[in-house]
Amino acid sequence: MSTLDVTRAELALLVLYLNKAEARDKLCRAIQYGSKFIHNGEAGTAQNVDKSTSLARKVFRLFKFVNDLHALISPTPQGTPLPIVLLGKSKNALLSTFLFLDQIVWLGRTGIYKNKERAELLGRISLFCWMGSSVCTTLVELAELGRLSKSMKKLEKDIKGGDKYQDTSSGESIYGCSCCSGSASAGT
Repeated sequence: MSTLDVTRAELALLVLYLNKAEARDKLCRAIQYGSKFIHNGEAGTAQNVDKSTSLARKVFRLFKFVNDLHALISPTPQGTPLPIVLLGKSKNALLSTFLFLDQIVWLGRTGIYKNKERAELLGRISLFCWMGSSVCTTLVELAELGRLSKSMKKLEKDIKGGDKYQDTSSGESIYGCSCCSGSASAGT
């Protein structure tokens, strides 16, 4: 077993473990956005809840960059066009960078990391990484939709070219009976 295979296997186990925090993160997100809606920019208890849950959610993202790092080094499915592969790998690299830098931002906000100026700079850089990964994701999804559309049109063309109810491989009706074999005397 190669070193890369061992690394993939270890990262896969870590990914399985880290995914359990997803539900807690979603709950905190609901609390955060609910309190953001309630306080509407005004100071008070709801704004304090918003700020504290925002910091708490960052804890659930600790080491989450490993998920995209694992996806980055994992092989892609056969037959995937190179531009889609490159966009997907770019998305993984950018999102992994965002999540890693976001941990430093969290450390700065909690006071563990003392260089506030650098933490703010890394926060801005991390947001650009997130934006880049979102653009890559959008482009990958659009390309996949284009591929699906093209394959659907090809299937429709193949169906229109032959008898709609005929299985092209065996010559039988797709319904499996002789009465529907495509002849005009199906009802007799």
